[in-house]
Amino acid sequence: MTEIKRLRRSRADRTVAGVIGGLAEYFGVDPTMARAAFLLAVLLTGGTAVLAYPILWVVMPDTPPDVQPVSPASGDHLPYGA
Repeated sequence: MTEIKRLRRSRADRTVAGVIGGLAEYFGVDPTMARAAFLLAVLLTGGTAVLAYPILWVVMPDTPPDVQPVSPASGDHLPYGA
């Protein structure tokens, strides 16, 4: 039986509140790329996207301590320098 994927704030990839790290885990992307995409969204919207972060901070539940983060498979990305 497959486990249902849930959108939660990350405990492993947490810079401020784990919102962007949680989104990265949910979509299976690198957290650094997710943060760069959020920064780009902030720049393109004139800072309006910054309002989304505290809203998501309040709305998204935190990952329980016993749940391990789902990481992409080892072959899903190129190694550094390739």
